[in-house]
Amino acid sequence: MKLAKPQIFPTLKSFWLTIGILAFILIARLFYLYIGYNEFITKPFYFTYGNVLSMEPKPEASYPHTLLKIQSDDGLEFYLKSYKELAKDVKKVRVQIFPDENIGFLRYISTFFVRGKVKEVITKEQTFRDDIVSSIRGQHINDNIKSLYPAMFFNTPVDKDLRDTVIVLGISHLIALSGFNLSILWGVIYGVLWLLYRPLQQRYFPYRYALIDLGFIAIVFLGIYVYMTDFSPSLIRAYLMVVLGWGILLAGLELVSFSFLAFVGAIILAAFPSLILSMSFWFSMAGVFYIFLILHYSKETNKHLIAWLFIPLGVFALMQPVVHVFFGATSVYQLLSIPLEFLYIVFYPATMALHIFGFGGMLDNALLSLFAFPPQETIESLLPWWALGGYIALSLGAIRYKYIFWALCVLALGYSIYLFAFI
Repeated sequence: MKLAKPQIFPTLKSFWLTIGILAFILIARLFYLYIGYNEFITKPFYFTYGNVLSMEPKPEASYPHTLLKIQSDDGLEFYLKSYKELAKDVKKVRVQIFPDENIGFLRYISTFFVRGKVKEVITKEQTFRDDIVSSIRGQHINDNIKSLYPAMFFNTPVDKDLRDTVIVLGISHLIALSGFNLSILWGVIYGVLWLLYRPLQQRYFPYRYALIDLGFIAIVFLGIYVYMTDFSPSLIRAYLMVVLGWGILLAGLELVSFSFLAFVGAIILAAFPSLILSMSFWFSMAGVFYIFLILHYSKETNKHLIAWLFIPLGVFALMQPVVHVFFGATSVYQLLSIPLEFLYIVFYPATMALHIFGFGGMLDNALLSLFAFPPQETIESLLPWWALGGYIALSLGAIRYKYIFWALCVLALGYSIYLFAFI
């Protein structure tokens, strides 16, 4: 009989005490942000420097302009219309914005639109990261492919045509950097190092533990990678989850537990309060929650069956009601995302290696065939908000009651069949 690992929280009281402390920190930080918000909206105008995250030309508008997404040096993220003609490679600008009370607090801590103008384009020196991105783009001819790989590797903005295509294919989550990417890189780094480490360990230092030594090296490599992406918010929170997960494994505690997931989520929100409004954060939390839920009720099942069937199919179906409250775009081609996720596990590190050695264009024809496959048409199908509330209640109830779990699975499967077979 296999002994169960101890939980991260020995008692329910210790769990709620920890969550309460983190909630207090979150509220205190939100209060501090609210003070800054009140000061911000009372200013008649505001000058700031910012990095240009994306540029989307709007030539068809009544007054043609470019919609800029800017992350300011003081931590604000906002959209701004620029009627001035700007080069495509603009990276940093000095802007004048005109705050007003129409910018609510919730938008202020996430992303808001503000009136303003670009006062100056700042010339930034080419960084090592910029050199790598230029090298990646230089290995391709097609514009969509040139946009794809930098987005996959360094979280650069995706061109509109490519964005529309990946939405139809249901693989937007693969293009955007996330915990999935870091988990793949962790596995590759750890696995390659283990092949070198194992014979040396057996001969010279059998008293050492691979999880400590190789885990630390993998953590350092991943930290450098996160730094190279200009500290992408999605990767920062994913990296924090990886570090905490590694620490839990070293402590010999149960990693796959709902208390651990709640603990990690609370730490991330306390550290980054603006993520309370981030859909990508809540989608990632929901995805991990449903993985844990499936593992919770399939402990006696064959591990290969869980990994290659239950989790990919189960998470895909269980996430559909959640996703379709916010995004209605529906296409039968989105079913391709299931096999494409398996291919991506190999594709992501393999193409990274190919680009390092200058052979990044080897798979361009295959990708172009994939992108040309779906028509650029989707059907809108949105669920009401009350449905999300009921679905969340069922999901939480499924943690304790197995019959609710099976009811949840039937509901999610039925909704998926309705989406892809009858719409």
